[in-house]
Amino acid sequence: MNPTLTAVALSLVSAGAYAAAAVAQARLAGRTDPSAGALRLLGRGAWWSAVGLNAGGALLHVAALKYGPLTLVQPLGALTLVAAVPLGARSAGRRVSRTEWRGTLLTLVGLAALLLAAGGAAPHDTLSLPEALGVGAVTMALVAVLGRPGARPGLRHAAASGITSGVASALTQTLTVAATDHSGPLLSWRLVTVAALVSLFALGGLMLSQTAYRGGLGAPLAVVTLANPVAAAAIGLVLLGERLQGGVLGLIPAVVGAAAAVEGVLLLSRAQARSTADAGPDSPPVVTGPPSRVVITGQSLTTPRAPGPRTLRPEPVGSRSGPG
Repeated sequence: MNPTLTAVALSLVSAGAYAAAAVAQARLAGRTDPSAGALRLLGRGAWWSAVGLNAGGALLHVAALKYGPLTLVQPLGALTLVAAVPLGARSAGRRVSRTEWRGTLLTLVGLAALLLAAGGAAPHDTLSLPEALGVGAVTMALVAVLGRPGARPGLRHAAASGITSGVASALTQTLTVAATDHSGPLLSWRLVTVAALVSLFALGGLMLSQTAYRGGLGAPLAVVTLANPVAAAAIGLVLLGERLQGGVLGLIPAVVGAAAAVEGVLLLSRAQARSTADAGPDSPPVVTGPPSRVVITGQSLTTPRAPGPRTLRPEPVGSRSGPG
């Protein structure tokens, strides 16, 4: 089978697994107290389901990186967002909107243009130990900056998650190519260091995405989807000698495709954010606190401790109850 087609097929299935994992993580984040620590997640079955889906997607992604370059495999990761649209809509019990379908179409068209410009040859170059350490140091510095306290922590954590995941993919390609080409010992300092960095960044990306999804799925997943291929493609073009097909002219479809994909991702994120906002007022209020607390909702009084809903209608000012 053609290596390029194999890489594309594996990437498609991997994107589906990642999409299911993102939806599961977003649902878990919505049901988890933001002040709860990361260790609380270890006791949740939904968390381990998301971990399993992410692991399956990662294994398929690793296999795709064996047959295709980073500039080919990583843009296909945007299909994670496209797959997450119907999955998220079904999970929320709603239909996919027209804006979401337009965003999906634009993303697919942009991806097609990017794939035409991407190099189709199987990867051969790998990162040296100094290059891997340099990439790791720069990535950690970026994560430290994006993880600082301030406004929009969800989007910043999503960007950090996308960067760490993209770097992990680039490092994974070095492991895969080196291990299968048998060009050196498997227990060299270089491969052991790269394997440790892959584990660190893969776990860090998973935890960062979990915190990013606390504010919703659409916008954070869009940022993750864009940051991931940008980080991986930068490493591929700068350090691994990957090239776009057609030389300088190959930049034209790449730029057009990237613009279309960005617009599609933005449409998807806005539509998902709008659907979340529209569903908010219709959702039942969440009652917290002791059972004896009386919650005022609009013009009715409800008592949570009652076996069924009780509503006391407010009387007009000046009226009196009781025998006249």
